[in-house]
Amino acid sequence: MFIDLWNSLKSIIGRDMTATMVDTPPPELITTIEWGMMDKSKFFPLYSLSGFTVRCALYPLTLIKTQIQVQRKRDAYKGVYDAISKIYANEGVSGLYRGFWMSNFQIISGVFYITTYEGVRHELGKHEINPRLKSFIAGGCASLVGQTVIVPFDVLSQHLMVLGLVKGSAENTRNPKLNPLGLDLEQPMSRVALAKEVAARVYRLHGVLGYYRGYTASLAAYVPNSALWWALYTAYQDELFKISPSWVSHLFLQCVAGTLGGFTTTILTNPLDIVRARLQVEGVGTMKQVFKELWREEGFVGLYAKGLSARLVQSACFSFSIILGYESIKRVSLSDEYRTRVRW
Repeated sequence: MFIDLWNSLKSIIGRDMTATMVDTPPPELITTIEWGMMDKSKFFPLYSLSGFTVRCALYPLTLIKTQIQVQRKRDAYKGVYDAISKIYANEGVSGLYRGFWMSNFQIISGVFYITTYEGVRHELGKHEINPRLKSFIAGGCASLVGQTVIVPFDVLSQHLMVLGLVKGSAENTRNPKLNPLGLDLEQPMSRVALAKEVAARVYRLHGVLGYYRGYTASLAAYVPNSALWWALYTAYQDELFKISPSWVSHLFLQCVAGTLGGFTTTILTNPLDIVRARLQVEGVGTMKQVFKELWREEGFVGLYAKGLSARLVQSACFSFSIILGYESIKRVSLSDEYRTRVRW
């Protein structure tokens, strides 16, 4: 009798356990790590370190892109490889890092940028909003804040970048505006002294507003660029998750999505970036006037394609590297309760 009772009890317990296992599915995987899931004391230092590392590795591409955009037609360089060869031949490796330390103030704006992006997404997440639209709005807001912080440093950094063009094409006299501040380039100066002289000349010639030359153009170029990039990153990521086998790394798919988003936004917004670079360096005219001047000098193809190959290379490298660092850091900074629900 006791044996029969024991067997009956086991069968009941077994049925209950089986029902529980069937009724309680495993927790759903998290594909987007939200702001509230992370330990911020880990996230911010790691994000800043990641930003600095990426800038160190890819800064030469930024410099080359800017110099190609600012040159008149192809007076100085015929393309990316030609630019690298000439700069290295004339100035060595240091020539590829002209203005680097000034540009690293962008790390500060990067913290403001990502905090705004994640903060806006967090607030929008309280409402029924499409994830892609949420990323689009947050990306635009983040760029608005980031550009407000960084434009003065961007202006000074770009002045330092294009001074290399004067050396690189000394034999060519068709580039009269490549030294718009009228610096004495023959006088030997340390990099710190040169940066101070550039800052002083900008103030002397244009006043405080000189540090915000091209601000409107920067917003016109970067706000839609940022909004589109984040929206496309979210869209590409969702589609890749749908079509990829379950064993494929989520982090790898996110890096691919970021690269595709970078390619797309670069192709769509390249003319705006050319106008922004010209305005910040030369500081003359309005966006409309610069567009007209570029159209007269380069035509439609030149206006649209000028510096495009350099910018595509830069965008692909930056997008892949930034997403690799950003999404990895988000995983490392996750609170313990979410770790088992996020795949690498």
